[in-house]
Amino acid sequence: MMLFYRTFLTLLLAGCCCALHAQEEKTLIIHQPEQVRPPADTSFLAWKDACNKALEQKNYLQAARCFRQMGRICYHLGHYPQALDYHLQAGRLFQQQGETLLQAENLTDIGTLYYYNRQPAQARQQFNEAFALYSSGQHQAGMAFTHGKIGHLYEKQQQYDSAFYYQRLALARYLQIDDHRGMAKIYENIGSIYEDLARYDSAAPYFRRALALNRQTGDSIACIEVLNNLGDVLRKTGRHAEALQQTRAALALALRHNEQYQACSAYRDIAKAFNGLGQNDSAYYYLELSRHHLLQIYSRENGRQVALLQTMYDIEKKNNEIGRLRNARNITLALVVVGLLLVIMAMLIISRQRLKIRNAQLLNAQEKRNYEIAKALMESEMEHKKLQEHSLKQELEVRSKELSTHTLHIIQKNQLLENLHNRLEEMVKEDRRDQKKQLKQLQLQINRNFNQDQHWDEFRGIFEQVHQSFFDKLKSCCEHLTPGDLRLIALLRMNLPSGDIATLLGISQDSLRVLRYRLRKKLNLPQGESLAVFIQSL
Repeated sequence: MMLFYRTFLTLLLAGCCCALHAQEEKTLIIHQPEQVRPPADTSFLAWKDACNKALEQKNYLQAARCFRQMGRICYHLGHYPQALDYHLQAGRLFQQQGETLLQAENLTDIGTLYYYNRQPAQARQQFNEAFALYSSGQHQAGMAFTHGKIGHLYEKQQQYDSAFYYQRLALARYLQIDDHRGMAKIYENIGSIYEDLARYDSAAPYFRRALALNRQTGDSIACIEVLNNLGDVLRKTGRHAEALQQTRAALALALRHNEQYQACSAYRDIAKAFNGLGQNDSAYYYLELSRHHLLQIYSRENGRQVALLQTMYDIEKKNNEIGRLRNARNITLALVVVGLLLVIMAMLIISRQRLKIRNAQLLNAQEKRNYEIAKALMESEMEHKKLQEHSLKQELEVRSKELSTHTLHIIQKNQLLENLHNRLEEMVKEDRRDQKKQLKQLQLQINRNFNQDQHWDEFRGIFEQVHQSFFDKLKSCCEHLTPGDLRLIALLRMNLPSGDIATLLGISQDSLRVLRYRLRKKLNLPQGESLAVFIQSL
């Protein structure tokens, strides 16, 4: 019967241990530089209202603090996804406002959330980011606190060497700044690592150091947990009476400060101590007290969770109703705005069409005026061209007459010179020696006059005025024409008889035929094509 009783007691203790261990894991909060205990669930609505008011007033720093407190409430009651959402909103606002220290503290809260949500890799990332922010500001307490967090993370992953390393880094920083509260927590953490390794004799001194520092700083709440841990170590080393003394002290503090979790843990440890002493009646009594407190905690926690969920539901419902009313108001306002815009657009379109019509009328009138002006200018220009053409025709007739007169004058002059040349030639044939020399000189002078070009330039100028660009066209057919060739072609262009051409050039008819033959070769005229017809066609 005694064996059955012991077995039942052991199983009951194990069940309570498991239940309380889950609660301890949820409520475990390593000491922070600025310790803020989670507020009661009844304050969630107040924090929500304060947050909304801060957002309306654009006080984003206060809104971030409200988001963080709301996240802590949700975390304390086990609503991890909602808690993470609030902490992430707080982190974004802290970053926007440049609050580095608050951002770092919020990152450690997020890291703790990831840890309890069984995501150690994400937790470590958040702790690393927090440490980087603390390092940038040379915040020694924050750096030490983050090292303590990382060490605790390694402890729960059973990587004890890394856990010791980071806890000692944290301790060194706390010693450097003489932070007794921080040193106490690290001593407690190191003792917890030794306890996990079952090195109870090594764990006890660290727990005693932590207890002494907590009493020195007056942190009674921290003393409760250390006393419980110290009693647990003593009980595990067989010193049940000493363990019972430490645990009773922890229970007294827990009841004084209404720390139900710690009181429940103390009742459980006292039951274990009495069981170790063989006083099973007392063990059963305290185990029942532990179970009773545990049920009360569960009941209270469930009530708080239901209250929080109801509050969040009411808030969500209220927000949805507000959103629906705002949407309805926005739709009405949007319809009014759209109506006004349509009226304004119609007025603009009508006004624009009127402006287009007016501009089109003005443009047509301007084009009509321009057309009339252009027509008058064109008529005036045509009249001017007619007058100019008439004047040119008259001038051409005058030039043609001048050319004919000049040609006749040359012909008459050359005929006279030819007659004089013939008469002189007859005189030379006579035997009068005294006149022979003088007559030869006169004959030579007349021959020179035949070859002079003194009238050719004047003749060519008049000819080009009558027959414009004639010589240019001629040179495009043949570039190797001599001045004599040009004279012959000009006379042929005037349709003069061969006799007159020979007289004007001062040559015989036979010489003229030779010149015409040479000119045909230069112009590359085929056999049978008339030279005069070719020249007239240019």
